[in-house]
Amino acid sequence: MNNPFVIGIISWFFPGAGHLIQKRLKRGLIISAGIWTMFIIAILSGGAYYPGFEFKDGSLLYLLNVFAKAGNGLGAFISYIVSSDPAPNVAALATFEYGGRFLETAGLLNYLAVMDALDIHFGRKK
Repeated sequence: MNNPFVIGIISWFFPGAGHLIQKRLKRGLIISAGIWTMFIIAILSGGAYYPGFEFKDGSLLYLLNVFAKAGNGLGAFISYIVSSDPAPNVAALATFEYGGRFLETAGLLNYLAVMDALDIHFGRKK
């Protein structure tokens, strides 16, 4: 793959795929397993239902929350679908808030993985 735009989009949409298409199998599998594990734990913990911040709470915190969740790529779409019909007692889960933070952290880690894949493509990293 020789197109950095395609590498970036694929890396963002499916964590670890940018490394896999560049023949970095070990690194791609580790990144993919780590981010998807965090994402699955977040969903099972009720993190998809965690409202995070609203615009009235402060635009900067709201935008940071949206930016972090959007970093999950395919996971952002999955979490949106999962959160569209919340269970009535989901906020009573002890892991509710932790799940929200795991979801955001997985997205931010995926942004780092995208930058890593692009650094490998441009030869700044081996």
